[in-house]
Amino acid sequence: HAAFPHVDIAVDPLEGTNLCATGSPNAIAVIAAAEHGGLLHAPDIYMDKIVVGPSNKDNVDINAPVEDNLKAIAKGLNRDVEDLVIVVLDRERHRELIDKIRKAGARIKLISDGDLSAGIAAALEGTGIHALMGVGGAPEGVLAAAAVKCINGGIQTKLFPFKTGDADRVKKMGLSGGFKKVYHTEDLAPGKNIVFTASGVTPGDLLKGVRFFGGGYRVNSIVMTCTPTLKTVKFIENVTVDAPGKISISLN
Repeated sequence: HAAFPHVDIAVDPLEGTNLCATGSPNAIAVIAAAEHGGLLHAPDIYMDKIVVGPSNKDNVDINAPVEDNLKAIAKGLNRDVEDLVIVVLDRERHRELIDKIRKAGARIKLISDGDLSAGIAAALEGTGIHALMGVGGAPEGVLAAAAVKCINGGIQTKLFPFKTGDADRVKKMGLSGGFKKVYHTEDLAPGKNIVFTASGVTPGDLLKGVRFFGGGYRVNSIVMTCTPTLKTVKFIENVTVDAPGKISISLN
């Protein structure tokens, strides 16, 4: 309808389905929105990523050696490489990456799933995670970029060929540069007005999980916004009581 603006939406109703099924940490429900054209329509393939916080958004290079990036991240945080905690998905494809991180002296936090939640935590200061590295889903990379932009962090990615037909899928979606092009935050989430929100399903580094009590439940969420003049981050506790009329209390 002409009276309403066109909006791009990226959504993952349950990021970390295996995590949720096993009660493991860091399962979240997430959605991002921007004006039309404000979020990259990424193919459902893999994507190599590096995510860092505000102090290092201009210091890393996804094409640089792992050791060089770790030294740059440490310098940006005014600490030693040995003090860094890097999140990596525990996958066979990351054996070489894990070996290089360990050889450089940084600590590694291996996760079974949920690199979106881990990427956001890496971009937020105070979480104890200093970077995310490795290959995960491309749609999750777009969602991460929307969040990272709202908190002034940095993400660099490259589409990663993993299955037969991935190159054809990239071409059909009109993405030039193939698997060599580096996508920065502004390439993945170019929107001027972005809203990102996530709710914890199971407890994690970023959000608490859903907590049930007699007659209701409590949900922990994060809401981020980005406009040309303002960036905001809010943590919200929503308490819902199962009673006639369904009482809902939000605590900002």
